[in-house]
Amino acid sequence: MIEELVDFGSIAPEQPALCALLEVIREDVGVDKKAKIDKLLQQLSEELTETTVASKQIQNLPCAVILTAIPIEYKAVRAHLTNLEEKIHDEGTIYELGNFSSNNQLWKVGIAEIGAGNAEAAVETKRAIDYFKPSILLFVGVAGGIKDVALGDVVAATKVYGYESGKVVEESFLPRPNASMVSYSLEQRAKAEARKENWLQRIGESMPTPKPRAFTGAIAAGEKVIASTDSDIFKLLSSNYSDTLAVEMESHGVLKAVRANPEINALIIRGISDLIDGKTQGDAAGSQEKAARHASAFAFEVLAKLNVST
Repeated sequence: MIEELVDFGSIAPEQPALCALLEVIREDVGVDKKAKIDKLLQQLSEELTETTVASKQIQNLPCAVILTAIPIEYKAVRAHLTNLEEKIHDEGTIYELGNFSSNNQLWKVGIAEIGAGNAEAAVETKRAIDYFKPSILLFVGVAGGIKDVALGDVVAATKVYGYESGKVVEESFLPRPNASMVSYSLEQRAKAEARKENWLQRIGESMPTPKPRAFTGAIAAGEKVIASTDSDIFKLLSSNYSDTLAVEMESHGVLKAVRANPEINALIIRGISDLIDGKTQGDAAGSQEKAARHASAFAFEVLAKLNVST
């Protein structure tokens, strides 16, 4: 019966059902038993106060959301979190909520695997924002390298081009660049961490050789998997988006969704899993897993250095 009363919870604010029953019983017992009940009620009151304080502290923790597109990316992010618990959105999306602690700061971190494509990414980003109400949103995963980067390197976006935007005239495609910007404060933090190598310690394995590097710069996002440097899309990127370091399929949608929430700081972080040519062979050799681990390591180094007010 006691277990049932504990499970029942409170019958009024800060009045557990068990305490209410003890108070009723107290009126019908002798002085000696009243003293025992009073002592028990005092203990329960102290425990309730401690639990309430702890609960409020947890509720007041800063919250970040980290989104990924595919399982490999999700697992790499998840490895940095503790005390994970499943959360289910009313519309069916399944999240996990965990803790991340560094530099004497504890964060609540909600994570989700949202699938490929900018349209799907925008929908799920908005849903995650509404559910968690975070102050920080990171999109972490893998990308194909366009220039300057090597396998395993990390690129933190300063801006993301939506390269599908343009006009078709007869047999020609005329690009109309559509760029989304990341948050200035997170861009600055990413640049600061890219100049250092502290993030490498979060990879969680023996140091790769050669050591991966971190870059900040432009990323392009569209609806196509680019697997050849001879493709029209690769040539389009090279000629019209010549500062692009990497290409993928979700970040433009993510940033478009964040745009309507100026209180949220957002950053895109990508590990280089292929260099376009040889993509299939690289994926089979485990390059995606390595790139996802490196991107996650850099992402959590950025999060560790943020002030709660960022």
